[in-house]
Amino acid sequence: MNAYVLANFPVPGFLSNLIPHAYLKGTAMPDRLNISSGTPWEAVAGYSRAVRVGNIVHVSGTTASDESGKVYGVGDPYEQTKYILNKIEQALGKAGATMNEVVRVRMYVTDISRWEEVGRAHGEFFATIRPTSTMVEVSALVSPEHMVEIEVEAIIGASL
Repeated sequence: MNAYVLANFPVPGFLSNLIPHAYLKGTAMPDRLNISSGTPWEAVAGYSRAVRVGNIVHVSGTTASDESGKVYGVGDPYEQTKYILNKIEQALGKAGATMNEVVRVRMYVTDISRWEEVGRAHGEFFATIRPTSTMVEVSALVSPEHMVEIEVEAIIGASL
């Protein structure tokens, strides 16, 4: 007999690690782990760089700023995207996940006409992983120097 039930249907044990625990009957809600990057505005705005619940990791919208607020790659969406994805990789690592386990990417850009530059940097990280991805243009980000903001979701145990 299966140990897990999803919407009154049995779930084979080998699939249970891919389903968020909150949806499985008969399982306790796993602990929550908030991950900080140490920036002062996390406390001010009330958010975490990443949150892990069970085997699911959500990484907040991330820009090309360091802990002091310095923006990297000003005027260059390719460089900003690379910086952001490196920053996301560090946050995932603190949560026990890797870029290979990313299943969803959302990219917000201030100039969609430069999508290929963002896409090229994205492809350098995810060419073999191929997560679902969305890129949309927004009118502005938190700083006029920011051209790109990225958020990701990863499922630990879902790497290729």
